[in-house]
Amino acid sequence: MSQIIESRFGTKMDTRRIALGAASAITKKGAFYIFSIRLSHDDIREYSFTDRSRAQSTREILIGHIEQKIISEAKKEA
Repeated sequence: MSQIIESRFGTKMDTRRIALGAASAITKKGAFYIFSIRLSHDDIREYSFTDRSRAQSTREILIGHIEQKIISEAKKEA
């Protein structure tokens, strides 16, 4: 659902790529698959799962939520 929007400064932004940049890759540490999501400058959340497929699906869902957040914030500023 990649959407290109224009910021208030006139630059174009690909919301999907910005959201992907806020999420780390999935890594295996011990028995857990771990990734983190940066919601804001000082709010970084780490998620851990015992199943890699569950970690992948949750990561994709959270990336979609971040993408929607970026779109809604851009609409508020405009």
